[in-house]
Amino acid sequence: MFNPPHVGEVVADIIEGINIGTREFARAMSISPSSAHRLINGLTVVTPDMAIKLSKVLGSSAKFWLNLQANYSLYHAAATADTSHLRRLVAEKKVDATIN
Repeated sequence: MFNPPHVGEVVADIIEGINIGTREFARAMSISPSSAHRLINGLTVVTPDMAIKLSKVLGSSAKFWLNLQANYSLYHAAATADTSHLRRLVAEKKVDATIN
């Protein structure tokens, strides 16, 4: 799996492409400039509420924005999660004790 971008990287590219700054983006999103800064710099995760706002302000669907976040989060969790002590649960075969 490739290293997916954080949503903030995508947002930064879009707002740079339409030539608006972080403060104007924050106003459009109805969030604080510090929240916009944390998003753009990859310091926060995209919630469903934020995904809906991104969809309205920048386009694409809310699901698109949530999927970007999920892909990023899953990639990084898979790289750091220690699962060496875990084992898969399997169902035990039931023995039918009735005699015909």
